[in-house]
Amino acid sequence: MEKLKKILPPLAVLAALIALWWIVVVYTESVIFPTPLQVVTGTLELAEDGTLWEHIGASLFRVGTGFGLAALVAIPLGLWMGRVDGAYITLNPIFQILRPISPIAWIPLAILWFGVGNVSPIFLIFIAAVFPMIVQTASGVHTIERRYLRAAENFGVSKTTLFRQVIIPAVLPEIIVGMRIALGVAWLVVVAAEMIALRSGLGYLIMDSRNAGNRYDLVIAGMIIIGVIGLILDAVMRKLEGLKSVRWRYGR
Repeated sequence: MEKLKKILPPLAVLAALIALWWIVVVYTESVIFPTPLQVVTGTLELAEDGTLWEHIGASLFRVGTGFGLAALVAIPLGLWMGRVDGAYITLNPIFQILRPISPIAWIPLAILWFGVGNVSPIFLIFIAAVFPMIVQTASGVHTIERRYLRAAENFGVSKTTLFRQVIIPAVLPEIIVGMRIALGVAWLVVVAAEMIALRSGLGYLIMDSRNAGNRYDLVIAGMIIIGVIGLILDAVMRKLEGLKSVRWRYGR
C-alpha cells in the first residue's frame, strides 16, 4: 500500500500530461507533430524490425564504455588528490577550468583527433563523466573525520591497509554520488555525442528521423526512450547508495 501511494501521484501527473499533449495536437490539427498513439505505433514499428534494440544497444555501449573509462581514471586520481595536498593544489585548478566546458564544445576536437566513428562519442562521454567523479571523490576524502585516521595510526596500520580499510570505505558514499552525477551527465550528452557517430544510437535515431522524412513520431519516441533509460540508470545508482556497505560511515 505504501509503494502504491508513491507510484500513483507521478503516474497521475504523467497521464495528465499525455492527455494534454493529445488534446493540444488534435485541437491545433497539427499535420507534423504526432499524437501519443502515433509515437507508440512508430516505436512498435522499430521494435518489431529490431532497429530500436540496435540503437539502444549502441547508445548503452558507448555510454557504458565512456563512463567505465572515466571511473577507472577519476576514482584513483580523486583519491590521490584527496590524500596528497600537492597533487590537489596542482591539479584542482586545471580540472575546475575544464569541468564547466560543455562536452559539445569538444566535438570539433573529437573529430580531429579520432575521426567519425565510435571513439569520438566515447571520448565525449568520457569528458562529460570524468570531472564530476574526480571532484566528488577528492572532496569525499577531504571530509573524512580525522578520528578514523588517528585511530588507524594508533594501531600502526600500513598506508595500504589505511587506504583499503579506512579511506575507501569512508569515501565510498561520495564516490557513488559522484558516479551517479557523472552517469546522468554522460547519458545527457548521448544525443550530441552520437551526432558524429556511425549509423546507430538513439542520438542518431533522433537526428535521422528528423532529416529523413520529418518522422517526428520517431523523434519523440527517441527522446522518451532516452528519458526512461536515464530514469532506470538513476534508480540503479540510488540502489547502490542504499547499500549498508556504502552507508556504514553514516550509520543507520
